[in-house]
Amino acid sequence: MADAPVWTDDVYRILREWDITQFSYVPDAGHTVVINRSLEDPEVHSVPLTTEEEGVAMLAGAHLGGARGVVLMQSSGVGNCVNMFSFVKNGQFPMLLLISMRGDFGEGNPWQMPMGQACQTILEACGFICMRIEQADDVAPSLQAACTMVFQSGQAVAVLLTQRLLGAKAF
Repeated sequence: MADAPVWTDDVYRILREWDITQFSYVPDAGHTVVINRSLEDPEVHSVPLTTEEEGVAMLAGAHLGGARGVVLMQSSGVGNCVNMFSFVKNGQFPMLLLISMRGDFGEGNPWQMPMGQACQTILEACGFICMRIEQADDVAPSLQAACTMVFQSGQAVAVLLTQRLLGAKAF
């Protein structure tokens, strides 16, 4: 992981400082460092999902059990979760999503464009506060702010890690 950007270290450090012990994810290159760190950490539960909406239920269960969690997914997975997001809103569950964006800055895969363009609008329509991060210097303060909003104010927050930050994937 020597080639990983420094901000990825900040992400895992901040999540653990907020006592997040439940990591659910659908494997994604944009989340590789955080996923690997969670798998290596004996103090957390790292759960691979078969589909993204399972992560919504996992975080609701974690909250009910007194634990904190995060769902790591790609923007294309947001569409799979729309029905489950009503559960978040109606149950007033605090929810933290880290979303690696596709379909924005420099996207070359036409299949990623529709959901990438609709992702933030869909999340906001479902009651999520969205925070877009485009520069490495904004990662730590934005994630700290998101964790405060989720774990102190009980909000549903989606942190969108844009392709300007992650880099566009070749297609």
